[in-house]
Parts: sequence; structure tokens; C-alpha cells
Amino acid sequence: MAEVILKDISKIYDNNKIVVNKVNLEIKGNEFVVIVGPSGCGKTTTLRMIAGLEEISEGELYINGKLVNDVPPKDRDIAMVFQNYALYPHMNVFENMAFGLRIRKFSEEEIKKRVSEAAKLLEIDQLLYRFPKQLSGGQRQRVAMGRAIVRNPAVFLFDEPLSNLDAKLRTQMRSELARLHKRIGATTIYVTHDQVEAMTLADKIVIMNNGFVQQIGPPLEIYNRPKNIFVAGFIGSPTMNFIDCKFKKEGERTFLKGENWSFELPSVYEPENSDVILGIRPENLFPVDPSSAIFRGTLEIREVLGSELYLYVNCGTFTICLRQEASHRFETGETIYLNFKPETIRLFNKGSGLRVNKKEEEKK
Repeated sequence: MAEVILKDISKIYDNNKIVVNKVNLEIKGNEFVVIVGPSGCGKTTTLRMIAGLEEISEGELYINGKLVNDVPPKDRDIAMVFQNYALYPHMNVFENMAFGLRIRKFSEEEIKKRVSEAAKLLEIDQLLYRFPKQLSGGQRQRVAMGRAIVRNPAVFLFDEPLSNLDAKLRTQMRSELARLHKRIGATTIYVTHDQVEAMTLADKIVIMNNGFVQQIGPPLEIYNRPKNIFVAGFIGSPTMNFIDCKFKKEGERTFLKGENWSFELPSVYEPENSDVILGIRPENLFPVDPSSAIFRGTLEIREVLGSELYLYVNCGTFTICLRQEASHRFETGETIYLNFKPETIRLFNKGSGLRVNKKEEEKK
């Protein structure tokens, strides 16, 4: 159970393009950490620097207390599972899983033991003498994972391992990955662009954008207390609603005011300026009668997802999405009146994008 520490890690290419900018991250032994962000944010480059496949331009990388910046990948006690499986097509499953052990001069007896144990763990023991072309995508991914497991590494690295699978198989493999981590207990660093994978798998999430770490924390903390508008919009499906408005104080009372709507804040906020953005998640909006509505709009799009409905309501200068149970009856074109619970909203400074904290949060 190795600890992995990144201190001011950066990747700068020859044209002075900075793709990873001073990343600081501490990963405890046995922890499952997911690095998530949009394409091009620097997450895979960060993983490859940990693996030793990319040179570190600046900063220090420690694995189990040892500085490994100049240590070759084979000597870092890590195993990496790639997005495209990287299986040898001319070798059967057994030989693919055994290859790394043979390179390290393990005995045939030890190789058979390790491959057999990993194959049973991954439920591919009946496939050991098939070739990669005879396997499904999910089976190939299990083989790639098995090849990593047989080495008993201190750290597992996963680079978007489920992105080539269909939606149903991705869901199944997520569950298997979670179970596998509990059984093996190795430190795991997992890269994905899929925020659902991040929320369901991680002990701790690292959100990146444009080479910078935006926020680090447990899934629910990031979901409920995003540090900025990027994190708030990236985590959650459907995405959080964002509405431009003004923050105004009238005596002892505080209001949010938009075009044709106004809302009195029950708690005291003190943003840097009056221009703010109101954030509300779709599940926190609900239909009401006209007398208690804050927003009023016309239902434009109605998406049915089995047990749920996603409703997109045009409120004039903005469109708002709400999530409802499928048992509700709504028709496109009808007028919908909406409200929300005050404690579920989030405010963001329009200039900086940072979340505006309540006074009691600032004291903590």
C-alpha cells in the first residue's frame, strides 16, 4: 500500500506550452483516487508522469517515500492498464498475463500460480487459451487488468480503461473495479473524463481543467460544495443550472434579482461585487402553483429516461432544467411555475467564478 505524493509537478513542452501546472496531490496507501476533467485538461499526462512514461519538467514525485523523478518505469513498482488494452495479438490470454513475469525471471511455478489466481479473481479462468481476437471488449479489459494484478504492484494506474466499452458493460465493469479494489487493497489512480465513473468509484476526486487542479475532495463534498463554477458545472448530470443575477442589500434584507424574478436570501452572503451567478441543480427545482413561484417559463423539451423526466423550461433570458419522476404529467408548450429550497442554491462570483460562501462557512 504505497503512498504517492506529487509536489508542484508540471509538464512543459519545448514550445513552452504548459499542459500540467504545479499539481500538488497526496494519495494515501489503499486509496482509490480518480483524476477527472475534460479532454486536454492534463489528466492523462499527469498519470503518465507518475508512471514514468513522461518526463517531469518541474516538481518532485514520491512513491512510498522515495523520490522517483529519474527512476525508470520498470523500477517504480507500478502497473498500468491502458485505454486500448495493449494486448499482444499473437499471445493467448495466459501468455499475455504471464509476459511481465517472464521478463522479470519468475519461475514457471510462480507464474502459473499468479496467473491462475488473477484469472479466477477476474472470472476469466475459462479463457486462458484464447487469443485477444476471440474475446469481447469486456473480456479484453479483464485480461489487461489481470496482467497488472499478477505483478502485485504497489500502485495501479488506469488510463480511461472503460471508455471503449458500451454503456451496459461500462456499468458492470465499474462495479467489478470497485469490488476488485476492496479485495486487492492496492493504491489506485484512475483517469477518466466520465464524471459518473469518478463519483461512483473514487474515495477522492481530483478535478482538472487547463492543466490546473480545480478541487480535490470526497465525491459528495465536491458535489455539494464545489469551489468554483467549473467544478459545479462539470460534476452532476444533468449539469447545474446557472442564472445571471444581481446581489442587492436593502437594509437588513438581502435579495437576488434577475429579469422578471426576485428572491430573498435567508442567509447572509457577501460577494465581492453585485454581479453573481445563481446555481441550482435540476433535482432541487420543483413545480409549484403560480402564487409561490420564483421562475415561470414554457416547457420546450421533455426527455423521458425510464423512471425520470428531464424538463427544459424556457424562462425568457435563460433555460432551466429540472428532474422529475416519470409519473408527473407535463406537455411541451405548457406554462410551468418553479421554486426551490433556499439551502440548495449555490452562488458564484461572476468575475472570478469562485463560489460565494455563507459567513458560517467562512469561519470553518
